[in-house]
Amino acid sequence: MTVTDLYPTRGTTEVTVPRQDPVVWNSLDAPGPIAADDLRAYERDGFLAVDQLITEDEVAVCRQELDRLVNDPGIRADERSVVEPKSKEIRSVFDVHRISEVFAQLVRDERVVGRARQILGSDVYVHQSRINVKPGFGASGFYWHSDFETWHAEDGLPRMRTVSVSIALTENFETNGSLMIMPGSHRTFLGCAGATPKDNYKKSLQMQEAGTPSDEALTAMASKHGIRLFTGRPGSAVWFDCNCMHGSGDNITPYPRSNVFIVFNSVENAAVEPFAAPVRRPEFLGARDFTPVR
Repeated sequence: MTVTDLYPTRGTTEVTVPRQDPVVWNSLDAPGPIAADDLRAYERDGFLAVDQLITEDEVAVCRQELDRLVNDPGIRADERSVVEPKSKEIRSVFDVHRISEVFAQLVRDERVVGRARQILGSDVYVHQSRINVKPGFGASGFYWHSDFETWHAEDGLPRMRTVSVSIALTENFETNGSLMIMPGSHRTFLGCAGATPKDNYKKSLQMQEAGTPSDEALTAMASKHGIRLFTGRPGSAVWFDCNCMHGSGDNITPYPRSNVFIVFNSVENAAVEPFAAPVRRPEFLGARDFTPVR
């Protein structure tokens, strides 16, 4: 089956394309856990902050599970774990909803999956899940990027019908590498220059190069949209559209920053073949099981 490529990327030059898809795939007045005014703000800005998505007790359970996973030698040796190049500490563990019942339950929680269904207007499946660990004293950041650019180019997601949630498991300060988003950037697709190397994910999970916007493009977007920095207590969350330009800085403070990150994709937007990569990324990065979350 041939699928039209609405969002060309990884060519010889950088290109910008107006968004071809809705931001909210549902009526803004549709019932659900997100209030109508908040849903309108999400449509406008591309993100929604929630002061407390899960309780302190639930955070404690998730933190204990995070510690168990990052200290498990078997998990560390698994290809689903990514380590810091310098410190050799674990940076991320992917596929956590499959290797941990604690995080599997979190994915199925109506406070979580219900918001995804409301935004995307359909049943959803998990395209990707992971825990991010940013220990203090030098954990590296995540450079500016649009997740959709990678998921489209390397995983084959056809449309912008995907939403992510980052749930804080530690305090998010202004100083410890918190999430930054350019509000409104989700309305323009930035197609990056440069071909995708084979097995690009092995390098990009530590330091992204392919799919990275130019300094000129980032300067123009920041000048137009500004930058929002998200802080919050453990249990707070940020929902954000797949095409938001976002990133985070290094953490050189003594204060760790950890979060659980879940990507929900509409079952009506199932992945096809990659649009700008020689082969698909592994299943733990881009799911090929489109079973709805129940």
